Amino acid sequence: MTEKLNVIDEQGNILSEELREKIHREGFLHREVHVWLFNKKGEVLFQRRGIHKDTYPNLLDASAGGHVDIGEDYKSAVVRELNEEIGIEISPINLIFLGDYLSETYDEVTKNTNHALKEIYAYQFDGEIKDLKLAKGEVINLEFWSIERLSNLTEKERKEFCSTLLSKEYLSLFKKIKVIEESKSGGNAK
Repeated sequence: MTEKLNVIDEQGNILSEELREKIHREGFLHREVHVWLFNKKGEVLFQRRGIHKDTYPNLLDASAGGHVDIGEDYKSAVVRELNEEIGIEISPINLIFLGDYLSETYDEVTKNTNHALKEIYAYQFDGEIKDLKLAKGEVINLEFWSIERLSNLTEKERKEFCSTLLSKEYLSLFKKIKVIEESKSGGNAK
């Protein structure tokens, strides 16, 4: 099946529709979402992307995320992606908006450019990884990483992540999640 997505401008206005493959091949700006699950231990959940993904195969990425479909809003996309990728059903009212992020990255492996305007959300997850259902072919596994550890990765560890996740902007989002987590737990995170 050939998927089409909206091409947008930097203000998020829809300009046209194009095939997903062409959007990545040509580097057209499009809409994406990321959602970060966090727990009471001050950790965020990462998914390892499937080996056949068209961008960043086999690398650690957001807990869930993906493209915003034509006719869909950002929050609806988050709810859908959480369900599709890791089997969580939530209400959009439980999402915490962290911000938006304009990124343009080139993937050396696939030779594709991902140019996206992302809305980024957080969700407090009190369950365990073993209770989640991974989308076959989409997600290889899930891993919790402490926010402190993310600020002090070794060079070898850095190579395990999608490059955009280690930018200053993203690291500040992880710190924002830590503040949210601490406020919810009364400051008892370790």
